[in-house]
Amino acid sequence: MKNEISWEDFSKIDMRVGTIRTAEVFTAAKKPAYQLTIDFGAYGIKKTSAQITQLYTPAELIGRQIIGVINFPPKQIANIMSECLLLGCVGEQHEVTLIQPDRAIENGLKIS
Repeated sequence: MKNEISWEDFSKIDMRVGTIRTAEVFTAAKKPAYQLTIDFGAYGIKKTSAQITQLYTPAELIGRQIIGVINFPPKQIANIMSECLLLGCVGEQHEVTLIQPDRAIENGLKIS
């Protein structure tokens, strides 16, 4: 287990539901990744890079709802500015299984 955080620390993380609108192979990335655009409703459409190529194809990702952190500062990844972070569980072989709602819900809803 990592260091404990306070409830105040946790409340600073803005996790929201979004829907993946586009997904394509991110050829400029150093490690295998996809470049995604995600619709977070009232919080806008955000770009990111995700190393989720072991378990997903771009076609499988489009239309899938995910959970993302939207209040990190933008980060340069190869030739794009990443504006959010997808949340997933990392397996023993470093494969990432995305965390997602179990039913369709409104984009932008807060995770708490």
